[in-house]
Amino acid sequence: MSHPVEHRWYPIAFSVAALVLLPLSVLLLSWHEIDGEIWSHLWKTQMPRLLGNTLTLVLGVSVGVTLLGVSLAWLTALCEFPGRRWLDWALMLPFAIPAYVLAFVFIGLLDFAGPVQSLAREWFGSGFRFPRVRSTGGVIVVLVLVFYPYVYLLARSAFMAQGKGLMEAARVLGQTPLQAFWRVALPMARPAIGAGLALALMETLADFGAVSVFNFDTFTTAIYKTWYGFFSLTSATQLASLLLLAVMLVLYGERRARGAARPASERARSAPLYPLAGWKAFAASAWCGLVFLCAFVVPVLQLLVWFWQRGRFDLDERYAALIMHTLYLGALAAAITVGVALLLAFARRQAPVRSVGAAVSLANLGYALPGSVLAVAIMLAFSYLDRHLVVPVSQAFGGAGKPLLLGSLAALLVAYLIRFMAVAFGPLESSLARIRPSLPQAARSLGVGGAALFLRVYLPLLLPGTLSAALLVFVDVLKEMPATLIMRPFGWDTLAVRIFEMTSEGEWARAALPALSLVLVGLLPVILLIRRSARR
Repeated sequence: MSHPVEHRWYPIAFSVAALVLLPLSVLLLSWHEIDGEIWSHLWKTQMPRLLGNTLTLVLGVSVGVTLLGVSLAWLTALCEFPGRRWLDWALMLPFAIPAYVLAFVFIGLLDFAGPVQSLAREWFGSGFRFPRVRSTGGVIVVLVLVFYPYVYLLARSAFMAQGKGLMEAARVLGQTPLQAFWRVALPMARPAIGAGLALALMETLADFGAVSVFNFDTFTTAIYKTWYGFFSLTSATQLASLLLLAVMLVLYGERRARGAARPASERARSAPLYPLAGWKAFAASAWCGLVFLCAFVVPVLQLLVWFWQRGRFDLDERYAALIMHTLYLGALAAAITVGVALLLAFARRQAPVRSVGAAVSLANLGYALPGSVLAVAIMLAFSYLDRHLVVPVSQAFGGAGKPLLLGSLAALLVAYLIRFMAVAFGPLESSLARIRPSLPQAARSLGVGGAALFLRVYLPLLLPGTLSAALLVFVDVLKEMPATLIMRPFGWDTLAVRIFEMTSEGEWARAALPALSLVLVGLLPVILLIRRSARR
């Protein structure tokens, strides 16, 4: 039988879970009315291409991030070669670059009129041609360079946690380092690799900015075009439900592939196992350095060049307004999300029952919902509430009878809350788990309870995790493009929206200023992640 104190946490956990269920229920209910003309047009002209493009993108990115992430993780975790110590953390820096930023840098550099092809034509003659940049392969390369850190980080941690004994046992049995990798290290790291791959694929399915820069039609671009091209919110919601189904299949596949595997329980190693020499050491350094160069150094340098050539002239009052809107949205969303996530963490701790645990798990599923899916679902729900609740109530009390929820700042903040709840919940739950129950019990025995107990005992111990969660949510909100682009109130343009507008017009140099701003802000949580990983 549950304790009466536990009942206090039920409304909090169930309310947040119901908030996450709101877009899911809207997506399901959207199928009660189907616009036959729009769907007939989509099926005849776009749907086969959308399905083919999305499937090709998922397969290409899955292969690319797995090969790149696992190979880099193996080299930096188990091998010793020149530059390994700094490449170990430098390979995480591409986390700070949004996919749509790397996309327009990639096109600006390698397109026919770009500096690389222009220089190549001067050296090798006017007939020299690169492979077409605006292609399926180009999109896949960009997304692989942006999303490989998901697999790299988790695989690296898994390889380092396997300890020294297992690999030495494999060597005693006559296995070469490569054979030990295939037969021992890789199977044991499979759960971590699968989790990183699932994150990369969810981001790939949710991506809107990079594919729109390449004019590569997928479900995310189709949702946007259906809404703003056909002016059909219902059809856009139905497309979003199909995209959500694909995301759920990815999550289900990752859990099935993980199976009953358990992480290794050996003591983690503090030094690499295999010192490389000669051409092997050179090849390892060259491979890791090439990835770091392509994924981080070259894009940042090109942004700096474009900023100096053109972007610096956009530093005016309008740009100051963009920065203020972006920072305001990020700070407000971070504060709300961290506050709600902290309540959920306490609910799971103080009421350790199955129903609360299920509600908390459901509340953290929002990260699996792409921003475009959330946007259309929440807008449809708020449109219904405006028509059937807000407007009638306002008219009944003599008001103007205008809709208040649709297109409001509150709708956008709700989308951010649902989308990034899991980002804030992870660090907070880890920090709260480190606080032994004996500490608050001792405080209560000394007469400290209620708000004073939280302020004097919990808050100081939770402060590092709270700051980490707030910083991560803040940067994710700054980089979120689909939800912001679709749901922002009138006049609330942000840096991400500015990048979309400039890249849509081919103004790469003018997009460099907001892109550099996002990259610099994004470096903060990445550096924090690197430092915490190094301490572990």
